[in-house]
Amino acid sequence: MKIIFAGTPEFAAVALQALHQAGFDIPLVLTQPDRPAGRGMQLQASPVKQYALDNGLPVAQPVSLRLDGKYPDVARAAHEQLRATPHDVMVVAAYGLILPRSVLDIPRLGCINIHASLLPRWRGAAPIHRAVEAGDAETGITIMQMEEGLDTGPMLLRETLPILPMQTTAELHDKLAELGGRMIVAAMRSLENGGLKPTPQPESGANYAAKIAKEEAHLDFSQAADVLARKVWAFNPFPGAAGNVDGVAVKFWQAAPLTVESTATPGQVLAANARDGVLIACGRGVLRVDQLQKPGGKRLPAAEFLKGFPLEGRLFN
Repeated sequence: MKIIFAGTPEFAAVALQALHQAGFDIPLVLTQPDRPAGRGMQLQASPVKQYALDNGLPVAQPVSLRLDGKYPDVARAAHEQLRATPHDVMVVAAYGLILPRSVLDIPRLGCINIHASLLPRWRGAAPIHRAVEAGDAETGITIMQMEEGLDTGPMLLRETLPILPMQTTAELHDKLAELGGRMIVAAMRSLENGGLKPTPQPESGANYAAKIAKEEAHLDFSQAADVLARKVWAFNPFPGAAGNVDGVAVKFWQAAPLTVESTATPGQVLAANARDGVLIACGRGVLRVDQLQKPGGKRLPAAEFLKGFPLEGRLFN
């Protein structure tokens, strides 16, 4: 069976590698155009493109696939390339571009998506972040037949993964990527044999997992400590939860809520030492921060951070 693959970040690259190493024929890989990154803002290939180039897989990087969009000529050329490339199915994983009906209808077996949520729980761009932020006890991977709606298509395979206490988005991402790679290989083998049976998504229980905005990183210490701790876990590795102290944005990478109560002003540093870490009063409870980073610095354990940036008695806002 011939598979066109469409994806961009590391999550998708893991799936591409799984399909490739399983022996599937991949005549074309779609990924987003190279983006400037790093301090020098040099153009960088996506993880999917890098894997494809390293393994001799043809790559296309259209900026759009919408014939009615801003780049109709680019989209038209991409459509022609897809129609000219013999394939049975398109596998899509965190591609980042909208697939219009005109693309969904090209593959003989349609387009199949690897989605990092137990649909319909989190539809949209950031299902892993939002599951962690919401305090969900579990998440998983749904292999889904794509349609024009946002992650609304029928489910083909679904597997659950627990969210462990204090697990960050970075840690959960890697486990889900591995699971997604294994499941898409199983799905493609079943598809070859006609063994996938679509199941409609439940009518209720859907939430929109909006893309993470940098502005969300700033913590509001009037909130409860458990809410803030979940934000720290959810925004690791991006954009990194932060609090401002004397005009300096300090990022928090590891934290935990304490159930002890405090009458101090929310944001007040109650303790800052090697034994306790950094304890910050919240609207309810206390947030213990164990790993911090100042602008231009490295992520450091609290004991090391405090040697160069004392926080005792200061106020985060």
